[in-house]
Amino acid sequence: MGRLQEWLTEDGFSLFGVELDFRGSDLSGGDFSSSWFTDSILAGVRLVGAVLYRADLQSADLTGADLTGADLVRANLDRAVLRSARLDGADMVNASLHGVDASRASFRGTRIMGASLHGVDMRGADLTDAVLFQNTFKVSVDDTTVLRGLTGSVFGPISVFSGESSREVGGAELETWIGERGGKVQVLAPGSSPQ
Repeated sequence: MGRLQEWLTEDGFSLFGVELDFRGSDLSGGDFSSSWFTDSILAGVRLVGAVLYRADLQSADLTGADLTGADLVRANLDRAVLRSARLDGADMVNASLHGVDASRASFRGTRIMGASLHGVDMRGADLTDAVLFQNTFKVSVDDTTVLRGLTGSVFGPISVFSGESSREVGGAELETWIGERGGKVQVLAPGSSPQ
């Protein structure tokens, strides 16, 4: 925690928090633009309204973290753990999420636009009223994933799990599948743009 105290007294500098343990911290409202949290432990940490613009959160453990209203624009979340994290109302424009465990995470009202989601586990996640726009959306979902009010456009396909088995769903079938669950998403063909 000495590193955090030192950073808090230096205005306008990026925090170098690589491999540090931030458990028990409340970092709500902090400006962590371009900061490094690679391989750090942020499990259960409050980051409500925090600015993580261009922050590197690669392989960080954010299990149960509260990122409500956080600015995650252009953040690198590759291989991060977001299990049961709360990202309600967060701004994830152009964020990168490759190989992320976001099972049971809450993305209610989150703006996930122009982001790259590849190999993201969203089983049990809540995407109520989330907004998508031209995202690579290669995610895993199941019947407990909430899609009510989900809108926007994506490049699929997604993997739909039922127990241990899964099947790929894309194109018009994916639009219908999401529509049956209360969402309205346009599935784009590669090289196309939304209508």
